[in-house]
Amino acid sequence: MGETLTIRLTVNGKAYDRPVEPRLLLSDFLRHDLHLTGTHVGCEHGVCGACTVLLDGEAVRSCLVFAVQADGAEISTVEGLATPSDGSGIPHPEDADLHPIQAAFRESHGLQCGFCTPGILMTLVPFLEENPDPDEEQIREALSGHLCRCTGYQNIVTAVRLAADRMAT
Repeated sequence: MGETLTIRLTVNGKAYDRPVEPRLLLSDFLRHDLHLTGTHVGCEHGVCGACTVLLDGEAVRSCLVFAVQADGAEISTVEGLATPSDGSGIPHPEDADLHPIQAAFRESHGLQCGFCTPGILMTLVPFLEENPDPDEEQIREALSGHLCRCTGYQNIVTAVRLAADRMAT
């Protein structure tokens, strides 16, 4: 290992203090150092959106951010969306209180293979906070930075509308 810098950040509400190489990508830090493998790495060029996480509440492509750039930041990954009902800290669909967008995706068949889904979910969280009643065109625009090869997007759009309706009540 070469030169390292110590970063301090919070991921899904848990504080971390870790040495990292300056060239380490945030996506690799999350997956390999913190074992948060819900952040998927697809294209490694910021095109597909599979690696999207929230950095201080903003959706970013973690494959385009160095871990050292996240020093002092609050990161949210897909693992942080569901609330474990058993107190284990590890959400499982069978025993977790899913975020409304996760529940809507499950109910509306908004995922197929699931590879792109974590990044899409992490984009939609701030999108729905900023746009609580989006129309189909706005939803499709929000999804335009994500590549999904399985669904054809219609069920994803349906899931987003369902989540928006539920989050409004």
